[in-house]
Amino acid sequence: MGTTALTRSGGRPLGGHLFTLAAGAPFAATVLPVRCAPGDNLAIHVAVAQAPQGAALVVDAAADPEYGYVDEILAVAAAMRGLAAIVIDGCVRDVAAIARTGLPVVAAGVSVRTAGHDAGGAVGQEVFMAGEPAPTGVRRGDWIVADDDGVVCLPRGRVAAIVDETLRAVSRDEEILAAVCSGGSTLDLLHLDPTRVAGWDGGRRPAPTSAERAG
Repeated sequence: MGTTALTRSGGRPLGGHLFTLAAGAPFAATVLPVRCAPGDNLAIHVAVAQAPQGAALVVDAAADPEYGYVDEILAVAAAMRGLAAIVIDGCVRDVAAIARTGLPVVAAGVSVRTAGHDAGGAVGQEVFMAGEPAPTGVRRGDWIVADDDGVVCLPRGRVAAIVDETLRAVSRDEEILAAVCSGGSTLDLLHLDPTRVAGWDGGRRPAPTSAERAG
């Protein structure tokens, strides 16, 4: 189940400005929210030290994102503690070294500026991450899912319902894909109205032969 399907079924997408540092590293995990003081990552160090194994840190550093809040040392520490991932609305640094740890990290950018370690912040309290179309509240016990298409939050208490609906949606998509591979038109299969598009000539391309489909 990808983030696109989860979003269609009730998942809350986080901002499109977030990107995975290493493609092909999807994950799903329960959330420990973190809020950083501007230009300071002490709260991330605290969260890594006390997060339950398998949790993902979801970090709000948007107040002043242009610092390298997560670096090689924090990524190694998080991996050694068994964390599932770090998602941060802010910048990171030591990108190549973070990738070598194997820890999935999702960030808003890269910055060489070093964050401080003494200004406070918060761990375990709800954070508000830039989302689509509005900021998304993320609480402890929510689930976070990420893949190459984006990041989605599944609110606690609704996870099972969202997953069930996503399974049904994925099954419908598979049926449509099978029909397309057999020569069906997406216009017909998705019940689309082509007359809304200027230049529609009312024609239909003939279905490809088996030889054409083969190559």
